[in-house]
Amino acid sequence: MLRKLLWILLISFPLFAILCASFSEENPTDRRVLVLLDDFAIKSSHSLYFKSLESRGFDLDFKLADDPKLALQRYGQYLYDAAILFCPTVERFGGSIDVASFLDFVDSGHDLIIAADASGSELIREIAVECGVDFDEDPAAFVIDHTSYAVSETEGDHTLIASDDFIQSEVVLGSKKIEAPVLFKGIGHSINPANNLVLKVLSASPAAYSANPNSKLSTPPSLTGSAISLVSVVQARNNARVLISGSLSMFSNWFFRSGVQKAGSTTKYEKCGNEQFLTELSKWVFHERGHLKAVNVRHHKVGEVDEPSIYRIKDDLDYSVEVYEWSGTSWEPYVADDLQVQFYMMSPYVLKTLSTDQKGRYYTSFKVPDVYGVFQFKVEYQRLGYTSLSLSKQIPVRPFRHNEYERFIPAAYPYYGASFSMMAGFFIFTMVYLYTK
Repeated sequence: MLRKLLWILLISFPLFAILCASFSEENPTDRRVLVLLDDFAIKSSHSLYFKSLESRGFDLDFKLADDPKLALQRYGQYLYDAAILFCPTVERFGGSIDVASFLDFVDSGHDLIIAADASGSELIREIAVECGVDFDEDPAAFVIDHTSYAVSETEGDHTLIASDDFIQSEVVLGSKKIEAPVLFKGIGHSINPANNLVLKVLSASPAAYSANPNSKLSTPPSLTGSAISLVSVVQARNNARVLISGSLSMFSNWFFRSGVQKAGSTTKYEKCGNEQFLTELSKWVFHERGHLKAVNVRHHKVGEVDEPSIYRIKDDLDYSVEVYEWSGTSWEPYVADDLQVQFYMMSPYVLKTLSTDQKGRYYTSFKVPDVYGVFQFKVEYQRLGYTSLSLSKQIPVRPFRHNEYERFIPAAYPYYGASFSMMAGFFIFTMVYLYTK
């Protein structure tokens, strides 16, 4: 019996350690990452990218995409905090994993990186479609650009794109500017402009188009110009993040080490921007940057410190909240000037921009409106590249009690005067009427 208990403990301890190290609000950086490969050769050919993740503390678990023992969950708990799909040709995942498994994985708040290419399977395309991205339907299509190709690497190959059309966001790509263009060779995709959850991080030039480079164009290309996205990101409503690239090669060691000279430019870079671009982008995807949390939400009457259970109309109150950003290792004060609070009942009766002390604390004061009912303090904060904040706190507001009204209301003095003047006039009229003939 004792030996059996020891075996159970030995088997369950690794699982317990995995679960304890998983994603949490206090330590939001993903740590255990599943990497699915078409072939283990990719582990060597893309080793620089994997080493950059491991150097930042990520535990990468490499598996073949068709491994029959593949699993994302055990005993109802996810074994991984994030997943990287470097398996563009896989037709069917191994084990019990399918498209729905990865969609549930993202719906549960976990992050995902998808790299496709021109030989991408329907399986990978289906996952991308569910994330809001549509790859070119032609399986032999490449992004072609006759003006922004890399002339220093493969002479005459206009499918080797040198793109520097980056998203203008420091929180997504870091504060250090990416000087060199990024090399890209693969398939393009489009996003729905009405979908505000998907962002183009790297776009093609206006002269680019998507087509089969080995055949003549008989019909207009389905994707053209800057509408072609080379790399996109998705931030779901639950703050899970997804990176979608149309090129697996751009993550490779060969691209990381390659120099680049863009067509029409005399500047030749000894090293392209792929390593910096993808490293900074992975920091955002894995919540090392742009992850916010709000704590210590407080409200009380002016001059008091305790939070009341109910407010009275026309009370003066103070509201405050502390907001911090995860830096990858610790929580740092988040400083902005666009955080707002609503005092809400069916619609916002009060909308105030919060002031900040530059140390993470946001605060404001306002007067409770002259309307009673059940109100909410609401903070709905959405900013490009940052996780969204949605805070709400309910509080009832009552009218004045009968003994709390002012004895004489200044605004009613004309009515008081009218009443007394009428009584005085009636008295004078009566006296005149009675005592005069």
